[in-house]
Amino acid sequence: MNIIAKNKKAGFEYYIIDRYTAGIVLTGTEIKSIRDGKVSLSDSYCVFKNEELFVKNMHIAEYKHGNIYNHEAKRDRKLLLNKRELKKLRIKNVEQGITIIPTKFLVNEKGLAKLEIATAKGKKLYDKRETIKNKDLTRESDRKIKI
Repeated sequence: MNIIAKNKKAGFEYYIIDRYTAGIVLTGTEIKSIRDGKVSLSDSYCVFKNEELFVKNMHIAEYKHGNIYNHEAKRDRKLLLNKRELKKLRIKNVEQGITIIPTKFLVNEKGLAKLEIATAKGKKLYDKRETIKNKDLTRESDRKIKI
């Protein structure tokens, strides 16, 4: 798997519970732009519409050689999961109030684009401070070990 983009804010803003790998419906110019690495997952999230899962606010830059057939940069894109996984995600989203966020965008060996999504619960402000504190402590201990 070749990782194209990561959502770096996800680990800081949310507690990650489960991860799923989903296919994504794309147009021709979108996949060309993705292979160029022009993808941003920041501020993107997943929403259910008519029993289907869509990713919103995912930015895929327009392809520089695309003419009138170019795509919109922030359009809604359908995710491809089987019914059992969709049902499980819908129950977690509606009943438990858990958010579904994209964490990684990858291209596999066959050249197919995949989106890794995660069910997550939002962190409070004091939890975020605790995360920063733990990161600083581990970074400092790593520095002492190297010296």
